[in-house]
Amino acid sequence: MHGTWNVLVKVSGDPMRTFHRATIVAAIVITPPTIVAWFATGQPALPASAATFAAISAGLELAYLFLLSAAYNRGEISVVYPIARGSAPLLAVLLGLGVLGERLAIPQLIGVGLLLVGILAVTLPQTSGRATVPALLTGVSIAAYSAVDRVGVRMTEPWLYGWLLVALLAVGLVLTRTLLPRLVRRAPAAAAVDRPPPIAWRQALVIGIFMWGGYLLVLLALNLAPLSVVAPVRETAVVAVAAWGVWRLRERRAAGLKIAGAVATLLGVALLAF
Repeated sequence: MHGTWNVLVKVSGDPMRTFHRATIVAAIVITPPTIVAWFATGQPALPASAATFAAISAGLELAYLFLLSAAYNRGEISVVYPIARGSAPLLAVLLGLGVLGERLAIPQLIGVGLLLVGILAVTLPQTSGRATVPALLTGVSIAAYSAVDRVGVRMTEPWLYGWLLVALLAVGLVLTRTLLPRLVRRAPAAAAVDRPPPIAWRQALVIGIFMWGGYLLVLLALNLAPLSVVAPVRETAVVAVAAWGVWRLRERRAAGLKIAGAVATLLGVALLAF
């Protein structure tokens, strides 16, 4: 599901407007069944602590959407996706080693090496590398909100936490879309003409269901298993998305190197899960 919505967002022409519509539609669609489920399950509590974690996560995911949008505007999906998805578990490992004093087994050390090689391999085909920094920062935000959600989701029902997260993010997107044009000097009129039209609301519904339905599954997984297990398994779409970019989107420059880098990234993530 994650790989599918990333491809749909990339080909939409305007990732940020696509995120905006998809998240609003998703929040509207999931609210009625959430209310029904809340009454049907005995009105489970939503503690203030869980709401606080959801709010923090929503802020981090808002940054994630802006960073991912910037990366997709600057680079190919066969480059951006492996960097963004592969750097998150790598950063988590480096944090564990440098801050928490953790130690890695030999397979995990090999995994770190493969991750570094994979990220470097998919970065090299870029002519300017303009997408690398936002893609890496996307990985930082993924690692951050995943850690927050790992704690917050266990304070209440996962589906209730997930609904609040999506609702808060939808509100955040509406506010930023309303306020940012007032705070930032507007681009020349000619640039506005060149912007592609926004996606239809029907397309937004499909993307929103894939985005936030997929993330609800992640929250359910985080409720059942440690982050160190869930995070690597989430990256299994890396090779498929890179291959799709090369095959269907005709991102043919250094295609073999990009696919090899995506495979190395996936293998590195798998070894880290040991």
